[in-house]
Amino acid sequence: MDLFEEHIQKIVKKHVKADVALQTPPNPEFGDYAVACFPFAKTLKKDPKQIAEELAKKFKPDHLIKKATANGPYLNFFVNKGHWSQSIIQRILKEKDKYGSMQLGKGKKALIEHTSINPNASPHVGRARNAILGDAIARLLKFQGYKLETHFFVNDVGKQIAMLVLGCEGKKKVTFDELLGIYVSISKKIEKHPDMEQKVFALLNKLEKKDRETMQKFRSVVKTCIDGQTAILNELGIHYDYFDYESDYLWSRETEKILDRLRDTGKLFEDEEKRLVLDQQEFNLAMKSPVLVLTRADKTSLYPLRDMAYTIDKLKKGVHENILVLGEDQKLYFQQLAAALSILNYKAPRAVHYSFVLLQEGKMSTRQGNLVLLKDFMEEAVQKAEKEVRKRNPKQNPKKIKEIADSIGHGAIKYSILKVSPEKNVNFDWEQALSFEGDSGPYLQYAYARIQSIFSKHGKKLEHNADFSLLEHPQEQSLVKKLSQFPEIVKSASNSLRPHLIAVYTYQLAQQFSEFYHSCPILKEKEALKRARLLLAYAVAQVLGTSLWLLGIDAVESM
Repeated sequence: MDLFEEHIQKIVKKHVKADVALQTPPNPEFGDYAVACFPFAKTLKKDPKQIAEELAKKFKPDHLIKKATANGPYLNFFVNKGHWSQSIIQRILKEKDKYGSMQLGKGKKALIEHTSINPNASPHVGRARNAILGDAIARLLKFQGYKLETHFFVNDVGKQIAMLVLGCEGKKKVTFDELLGIYVSISKKIEKHPDMEQKVFALLNKLEKKDRETMQKFRSVVKTCIDGQTAILNELGIHYDYFDYESDYLWSRETEKILDRLRDTGKLFEDEEKRLVLDQQEFNLAMKSPVLVLTRADKTSLYPLRDMAYTIDKLKKGVHENILVLGEDQKLYFQQLAAALSILNYKAPRAVHYSFVLLQEGKMSTRQGNLVLLKDFMEEAVQKAEKEVRKRNPKQNPKKIKEIADSIGHGAIKYSILKVSPEKNVNFDWEQALSFEGDSGPYLQYAYARIQSIFSKHGKKLEHNADFSLLEHPQEQSLVKKLSQFPEIVKSASNSLRPHLIAVYTYQLAQQFSEFYHSCPILKEKEALKRARLLLAYAVAQVLGTSLWLLGIDAVESM
């Protein structure tokens, strides 16, 4: 809440003993802020229109608010533009990269688990959405002051890993780049020769019995894959605090303890296939069989059992926010997991579900091999960006061009994914993603770089004092208002765990700066107005830079 909002609330509350909610009028001509008088009608026993008219008559202009008018059932306020601009811009100059944070997480802890892809191959583009979305949420939480832990759950004991271990038998040393081919190959062999699957289950049985040689084989393959996967994600600026291994929960017998607790509830039983299953009929989940299968017939654990052990461990950490990022195809599974946890009196983490990334090839599958690898996708993005940077600035140092191209290419991928709300599919289009115009990452980076260019041409240190009452142009006022909205946008994105709200805001801010830039010359104006506009541009650059950081995108100085 800014200075003006607090002031208006105090004014209204002098006459109305109730909560006062402020709105932004649909037309700037109606005012800068509006208060709907409908909620006051019951208490005051008057028509909302009459209430608005009476409150407008009682208002007296002051240093912050110029006038108040009634417009139907709304009480509209017009702020003192000079004081308004000074308040917002000086606050940004003072708080710098802290501006926008309401410190909602101060003194609180948060945990987010994201990515957690199977360590069986190089990740494809579809998996990248989990990591990119999770990283953006993590940045929002950090920005709000949470003490944050970022976790990656490593499925190192599942069937897919056993298939990979089987595929690697007889090979002296396997590199990360070879793993995908090996996995696709062994998958096809098992499809043709189903009896080979018994070898996979035999490996899992040995693993659960802590056969040392088998344990070493699994850990070796998994380490190769995790190191390779995280190296790719690190290039995108995505990092993890903890890697949690499923096998740790298996070998510590935590899974057996959970089975014992579930037996005590009377809801665990052995089905006709000799598997241990959990009765979930009471939860009315939309599935053919209202049970959650926890073990195979030989009583080796399945992923849901190990995931329960892991989730309970996370819940015991006592964090204020416990977040899990999952694909929309995991919605039913998460409901089953939440139901199973509730039987043991645990509250499930807060899940953020996301939809697919669609390319011309459609959805992707690691097992069939019909996919686009993230690594290749990133390289292509950088190559396309490099061509554009060379075309725009051919005299630029080659090393600098490569650095800028990396930032633009990676930023283009991230923004194309983050600008879409999680529940919607991302339809990735190269031309749009790498365009320097329109709703794209490069457009936002270019807006930031253009402001830096203005400062470079100015060539002097910015004075932090100016006559902000000179900022009277509609484009200037529109820009100041947009800047004032940033803290509320960040608050909304943080509370709802929806980073696309930041992406949408950043694009709108960049657009409004462009309109201001074309309508309001900066360096050619008289000194007083030039100084005020330079500080306005500085404030925009500060908020653009913070917004880009929240999205995990580099703010480049030149392009």
